[in-house]
Amino acid sequence: MKKHSGKVLIAAPVHHLLIEGLQEAGYECVMKEHITQDIAPELVKDCVGIITSTRLQLNKALLNEASQLRWVGRMGSGMEIIDTGYAAVKGIKCFSSPEGNSNAVAEHALGMLLGLMKRIAWSNEEVKKGLWLREENRGSELEGKTIGIIGYGNTGAAFAKKLQGFDVRILAYDKYKPGNIPAHIVNCKNLTPIYEEADIVSFHVPMQEDTIHYLNDIFITNMCKGFIVINTSRGIVADTRVLWTGLQSGKIKGACLDVWEQEPIEKMNKDLLELFKQTVSLPQVIMTPHIAGYSHEALYKMSTVLLYKIINA
Repeated sequence: MKKHSGKVLIAAPVHHLLIEGLQEAGYECVMKEHITQDIAPELVKDCVGIITSTRLQLNKALLNEASQLRWVGRMGSGMEIIDTGYAAVKGIKCFSSPEGNSNAVAEHALGMLLGLMKRIAWSNEEVKKGLWLREENRGSELEGKTIGIIGYGNTGAAFAKKLQGFDVRILAYDKYKPGNIPAHIVNCKNLTPIYEEADIVSFHVPMQEDTIHYLNDIFITNMCKGFIVINTSRGIVADTRVLWTGLQSGKIKGACLDVWEQEPIEKMNKDLLELFKQTVSLPQVIMTPHIAGYSHEALYKMSTVLLYKIINA
């Protein structure tokens, strides 16, 4: 193994194997899992590497403070927290690890979808309150449905794999990597087949300029059928007000949401907080606190993936 040297800031929860692996390679690891943006400039000054998740925004200003920085490792996916363009200019390599939590996200999306269609979460709460309502909780089957997957990267592909045992028809659209879609899945050249045929739409896209408010008025108007929406990507992918309007009208028949336009609850502005409370109170909505990729196994897998990429770069 090539020997490395220098200080690495660990600014995220990681598996101990990542720390041990970096130390074995010659790095000195400094643990600051609960770092804040305010104290980061002083801590990064002499670092050659940074491991982060969502806690730090590695913007131009912070990258300028890290004059010795050679690489950044992102636990998970979503490189919007790093100014990758500026990092490239400065010769800083950026690594992500979406391979590590894609299975966790896929399982979570499927779990929410089944929970919604079978009314599991809602009826469970009713039973706990002493209600035994059968007809009111008659569920729907996944078999025979058409599912549109938007974004066929690591998580989109993992979700498609989970769905294959349910006798569903899968449509996939990826603007940037259409060649990744296998032959047994309908490779959509544009969104038209999803608009015309999908009963369920699942978003697996990164946060970037062309995915902000992907789910908007035009998208919902173009959908020919009432549909269920799944969003385990980023909250800003869905226009929250449009989502609420769609749920109220019935055009959106249900929503499985692991993300929200502003997170966490204490950071929501007054209007979005009110919409959040109204939305999560609906029986056709399942909401979780951005935990889809947050499994114990994913922590290990992401750490393993990052260690390999960093050491072998």
